[in-house]
Amino acid sequence: MFRFLLASLILTLSSLCIGAEELRLSQEQQQKMEQLLPGVDVDQDLVRSLADIFYSRDMPVRVRLGAIAKLVGIDQMPPGTALNRKICIWDIAGRNGPVFQAAMEQRAMALEYGIDLEMIPFTNETILVEELKAGRCDAGLMSGMRARLFNSYTGTIDAIGAIPDNQHMRTLLQVLAHPSQAGRMVQGEYVIMGIFSGGAAHVFVNDKRISSLAKAAGKKVAVLDYDKTQSEMVAGIGATPVPSDIVSAPNKFNNGVVDILAAPLIAYELLELYKGMEPDGGIVNYPIAQISMQLVGRLDKFPNEVAQLIREASFEAYDEVRARVKTEEDRVPDRWWIEIPADEKREYEAMMQEARDTLREQDYYDGRMLDLQSRIRCKFDPSRGECSNNK
Repeated sequence: MFRFLLASLILTLSSLCIGAEELRLSQEQQQKMEQLLPGVDVDQDLVRSLADIFYSRDMPVRVRLGAIAKLVGIDQMPPGTALNRKICIWDIAGRNGPVFQAAMEQRAMALEYGIDLEMIPFTNETILVEELKAGRCDAGLMSGMRARLFNSYTGTIDAIGAIPDNQHMRTLLQVLAHPSQAGRMVQGEYVIMGIFSGGAAHVFVNDKRISSLAKAAGKKVAVLDYDKTQSEMVAGIGATPVPSDIVSAPNKFNNGVVDILAAPLIAYELLELYKGMEPDGGIVNYPIAQISMQLVGRLDKFPNEVAQLIREASFEAYDEVRARVKTEEDRVPDRWWIEIPADEKREYEAMMQEARDTLREQDYYDGRMLDLQSRIRCKFDPSRGECSNNK
């Protein structure tokens, strides 16, 4: 999926904010473009041609990138003149993890275009965030929950119970990739450059008898230490929250320090969560959220015009990314699934709706995103209560 970072670098020239309808270059803009593209004669005809390609949504993003690269000769730049950006990647498995390895594959492709992506792995998401804030990363790939620090709108994608399944997630990301959403992708000094599906999050338990909210009372639940809201929700059902980070939470579950852990299915094998479930545990067969991974860029390095192209490309890769995630999800053996009756599912749904409403009132969740997600849920199932009560 990191091939789409090519777009931001090939199109750094769009930082000049030249629109399709505004093609006259000032002397300063022309000098900047010539610095970016040594050996290329920058004139109005070139700029007009670039704009025609850039703003055309009739062709896939990769085709547009190839046309732009060929037009300006970026792939023929002499050695040492490659564009450079530092992309920080959060991969809990580090340099040898699947996310970072995918990034390195795309780095090799980028070099063919005369673009040097410096991929920097981080196993600690907190440190990555601080490096991005300090400007030592030009962009950072992180969880959607962390991305809330940079954009409350996209940071609400992972809201509890808001996206029932993959079909809903696909529709949501398709909407968010449309240019009409571009204005909401910028908040302060940062821009959301891409959103990717990380699959469904489920409740892992060390005792399969913990199959309902009522049965979770008195149990210890791992919650993220930077998210006080999770602690409040867990305490509200009579359980004991145990503050943890993303790295320590699985270890606490595997070592029996906590009884319950909410995690995406892709973590089952990667983080060896079967150790915490043995011998009598399981996974509640009811998704509590759809997890996202978000690429957050610094606006001074990636203008929103560039980020829009990357967002479109990110969605174009949805099926490819989803296939990779499903491969990991399918590693979960059927014997771990804990089936729950329909009335308990309704109990979960009501609890999550109440939690979303409360967190909306507290401005923790962005109401605009919650409304969009509600409209998508009602599109797929108009019989839902929320679809008729105009809430």
